[in-house]
Amino acid sequence: MEEEKKTIVRLQDVYKSYPMGDEEIRVLKGISFGVQAGSFLAIVGQSGNGKSTLLNMITGIDHPTSGKVVVAGHALHTMNENQLAGWRSQYMGIVFQFFQLIPSLNLLQNIIMPMDFAGRLSRAERRDRARDLLELVGLADQEQKLPANISGGQQQRAAIARALANDPPLIVADEPTGNLDNQTSEEVFSLFSKLVKQGKTLIMVTHNLELARRVPRRIEIENGLIARDVYHELTPPAIPRNYHEPVVASP
Repeated sequence: MEEEKKTIVRLQDVYKSYPMGDEEIRVLKGISFGVQAGSFLAIVGQSGNGKSTLLNMITGIDHPTSGKVVVAGHALHTMNENQLAGWRSQYMGIVFQFFQLIPSLNLLQNIIMPMDFAGRLSRAERRDRARDLLELVGLADQEQKLPANISGGQQQRAAIARALANDPPLIVADEPTGNLDNQTSEEVFSLFSKLVKQGKTLIMVTHNLELARRVPRRIEIENGLIARDVYHELTPPAIPRNYHEPVVASP
C-alpha cells in the first residue's frame, strides 16, 4: 500500500500494434515499469524502437492494444478522449521539441491559455500565476513578446512555464533539447533538475544518451522492449521494472 502511494506512473504488460495492410506491426511488446513520484526519468532509444509510442501511452495520446496504463491514479486505458483532455489539463504538462507556442499570442497569453481551459482560477489569479512562472524560467521581462521575437531557448523555457500553468504533478518532455544548442540544452536540463527538487515528477524522452546518463534513472528501449533500466548508483531502485501490483481503474 505504501508503494502504491509513491507511484505516479505504472505501465503493466503494455503492447501496442498498428495495422499495416493485411498485417499488424507490433511496436511495444510487453512493457512494464513504475515511476516514483518526485523522480527524474530519462527514456532513450533509437528512432523506430518504440520510444515515441511509449510516450504516447504515458500521455494518453494513444491507447495500448492491451495492458494497463495508470498515471496519477487514473487508468488511462479506460478513458475516452474527452476524459483524457480534462485529465491532462489537471495532472500533466507536456513540453515538445518544437515548442508549439501559439505564434499570435505573446508569452504571457500562451501561459494563461491552459489555465483558461482548466477554469480553476480567476482571471487576475491566472495572470499573476503566469507572471510568476515566467519569472521562474527567467523570462519575466519578455512577457509581451511574441514567440517569433525570442530565441529558441527562450521559447522552450516559455513552453516549460506553460506546461507548469495548472501545477501538474507530472511533466513529460518529448526531445526537449533536440532543437537547441549545447549551452541552451544545459539551461533547460538545469531547469528540469530544479523542478524535480521542488517535487515535480519529470519524464524526459531523448536521443541524447550523454544527457540521459546524468538523470538518476534511465530506461533504454530497443525493438519495443526495455533493454536496460539503469539507476544511478546513489539512487537505488525503489520500484522494480517488473512491477505488477494490481491496477485499480479510475472512476
